[in-house]
Amino acid sequence: MKQIILGTAGHIDHGKTSLIKAVTGTNTDRLKEEQMRGITIELGFASLDLPSGRHLGIVDVPGHEKFVKNMVAGATGIDMVAMVIAADEGVMPQTREHMEICSLLGIKHGLVALTKIDMIDAEWLELVEEDIHDFVAGTFLEDKAIVPVSSTSGEGIDAFVEALDDLSGRIPERTSSNLFRLPVDRVFTMKGFGTVITGSLMSGKVKVGDNVMIYPSGIPSKVRGIQVHGDSVEAAHSGMRTAINFQGLEKASIERGQVLSTANVLLPSYMVDVSLHYLESNKKKIKNRSRVRFHTGTSEIMGNLILLEQEGLRPGEDTVAQIRLDEPVAVVRDDRFVLRSYSPVRTIGGGQVLNPVPEKHKRFRPEVIEGLKGLLSHDPEGIIAYHVMVAGVRGVSFTALMIMTNLSEKLLEKYLQGMLSRKDVIQIDKEQRLFVHKTGFGSLQKGMTAHLKAYHEKNPLKEGMPREELKSKLPATAGTRIFTMALNQMTTDKTVVQEGDSVKLATHKVSLGEDQASMKKKILGIYLENGLQPPYFKEVVNTLDFDPSRAKDVLMLLVTEGVLIKAKEDLYFHDEPMRGLKEKLIAYLQTHGEITTPQFKEMTQASRKYVIPLLEYFDANHVTLRVGDSRKLRQQR
Repeated sequence: MKQIILGTAGHIDHGKTSLIKAVTGTNTDRLKEEQMRGITIELGFASLDLPSGRHLGIVDVPGHEKFVKNMVAGATGIDMVAMVIAADEGVMPQTREHMEICSLLGIKHGLVALTKIDMIDAEWLELVEEDIHDFVAGTFLEDKAIVPVSSTSGEGIDAFVEALDDLSGRIPERTSSNLFRLPVDRVFTMKGFGTVITGSLMSGKVKVGDNVMIYPSGIPSKVRGIQVHGDSVEAAHSGMRTAINFQGLEKASIERGQVLSTANVLLPSYMVDVSLHYLESNKKKIKNRSRVRFHTGTSEIMGNLILLEQEGLRPGEDTVAQIRLDEPVAVVRDDRFVLRSYSPVRTIGGGQVLNPVPEKHKRFRPEVIEGLKGLLSHDPEGIIAYHVMVAGVRGVSFTALMIMTNLSEKLLEKYLQGMLSRKDVIQIDKEQRLFVHKTGFGSLQKGMTAHLKAYHEKNPLKEGMPREELKSKLPATAGTRIFTMALNQMTTDKTVVQEGDSVKLATHKVSLGEDQASMKKKILGIYLENGLQPPYFKEVVNTLDFDPSRAKDVLMLLVTEGVLIKAKEDLYFHDEPMRGLKEKLIAYLQTHGEITTPQFKEMTQASRKYVIPLLEYFDANHVTLRVGDSRKLRQQR
């Protein structure tokens, strides 16, 4: 049977709590102070089985202006509202503010309970009803039932219950995300049970034994038991008033305003992007960076309102904005919120969350403003595309997309598969399920191409750019996975060539200028002429009066081509005499078995400063194996 949550609203002392008691038999004023003062301070809860068999969970909220933040907490997650107006007083200030709050929270279903009719005559009742019709005109309660009741005499109570039953039958099933979320509105300890929290289950379901987490603190726990309207159950679903107790969770570690949800799914943030309606009842416009009280779920957090497209917002206007908070909040796209002013405290506006985990925006950026406005009208694929595109080469995870889109896991999978098949998005990490947009991936490849081109122009004699140097030129947000994927794709497309640890454009060819060709010829001449006793390279540069940097480029080209061989730092040999020496050395070792350093010196006719580097070169290149003071021929593979 469908579960419905009813919330009360209305001015202080208009009989909300008395009405609930007359309907259910439950006094929702449970605190001693409430009973002594005769006013509701904290949220109260009751339940009612309707004639149709539908079950109604009831949240009774305070009417006093000092406790409006408690009223906002209670209004979160309700399906319909009973706007309570006393017949002897009519519409009062808190009636109007509660109506504004209900509208800002997106509540669309309700009725008016006209209480205390035993205190007035028929003529006055008719006048009050006319006043109420004017009050609800243009609101979600326009044309909804107005039910006169007396909690004292019982008159109209049955009609009120019938009206609730009729209304509850017309409320559609919730279609929100299947992500389990329960904003906490009460925390207490019960003997034999431990810590217990209560709240209206916003979406999804929870079962006994589920691993859950408290947000935004990130404290993990496990569900030990669940109650719905006092009955123990194995699971609770969206729309139920729910009490949950936990294993090993201290009462001090959780408080109203936090959210209970699936472990490691929500992402706390100090900023939210929102669509904001600034109430027409405000007396003056609100300025950028105004201090505000941000109410969402059951939480109240101080923050600053950042107007992205204007300096001030006039009463009745709508805009997109960013709210920067003093404490983190864990919300999901489309969550409703209410803004109240810092001082004096009153409701000034509200709306819905567009992005629960945004970057910090600069103001007056058309792409930011239009992008956020687009989130109000985009279809699911458009919303996904926006967030993946904004994430750039950093990418966005499947988990983040769940809260950015408020789609069920199954639906999000479906849309992403379609986008992946069309290559609108690219999955760069299957394990973490990380996605980038095709434009970001393409831009990264264009950037890599540009860096390679610049490198080749600056270093025309170098075969390629070191792979790590290329990566270091890219944005810091580009991780190793996307870099490797982009590079491999470019290799497959034959736009780049990877050789060892270097990368080059496929079109790059080492080319010597006229002066460099001359330099190459002179360097080779010196090394060939000096055979196994060449000068150190710095001596070559000094002798020929070459520019050291340009000469080093030519030298590296000769080494890459294999014409010169590096024995040690600054010492190079021409390949021709080295090949001859290698053949002679191998032949000697095949005949004699080993060779000593003096014997090798005699073979080369070179001084000791060349003999040792040459021997070490042959060792390093697996021609010889040092055994004591001698060398033996290493087994050739």
